[in-house]
Amino acid sequence: MANRILLIEDDRSTADYIANGLREEGFLIDHAANGRDGLFHATDGTYDCIILDRMLPGMDGMSVLAAIRAAGIESPVLILSALSSPEDRVAGLTSGSDDYLTKPFVFAELLARVRLLIRRGGTTGNAPQTKLVCDDLEMDLLAHRVRRAGKPIDLQPREYRLLEYLLQHVDQVVTRTMLLEGVWDFHFDPNTNVTDVHISRLRKKIDEGFARPLLHTVRGSGYKLGVEK
Repeated sequence: MANRILLIEDDRSTADYIANGLREEGFLIDHAANGRDGLFHATDGTYDCIILDRMLPGMDGMSVLAAIRAAGIESPVLILSALSSPEDRVAGLTSGSDDYLTKPFVFAELLARVRLLIRRGGTTGNAPQTKLVCDDLEMDLLAHRVRRAGKPIDLQPREYRLLEYLLQHVDQVVTRTMLLEGVWDFHFDPNTNVTDVHISRLRKKIDEGFARPLLHTVRGSGYKLGVEK
């Protein structure tokens, strides 16, 4: 049986981009263009995942989220927002959402997050994910802190976002194009070496001095974060 998703997004182009992509992947989509309609759908139906824009006309996304949780609805909620500061992300994650994705984003990342939330079966509706882990490498999303084997690792903002993206795709090959779209924006020259430079810096910080490397180059494809078998 196909999974049903509620998309609450007021921007028509963004809504079409998400809905069309998810339908191509076999999902059933209900769309609401404002917060009040979105809340009506959420309380009137049953959904495997709710994608909720934070900035909505009439009733904003955070108010919709609060009302959804107050109604006892435990469907996993993915917040979409152009607000990307640590404070904004913390506010979203601690208000009852299960994940927080900043705009602009690449569809492949949104799809991966939706599938992960559905696999969890809505069991995290009141316990949002606050940590990303790969072996002994841990990112605390609330404290905005990274440690490996208990040792603090100091990262620049772009390095932090890069590592966050890789931690969201542990044991998956991530291409340079995916990184350019997901970590930077949609307008970089795909031939630029910006990803290689930042990967090199990140690798020095998270791998040097530790027992085993976690960040690997996959020749001809991109990179992979994980423990080599």
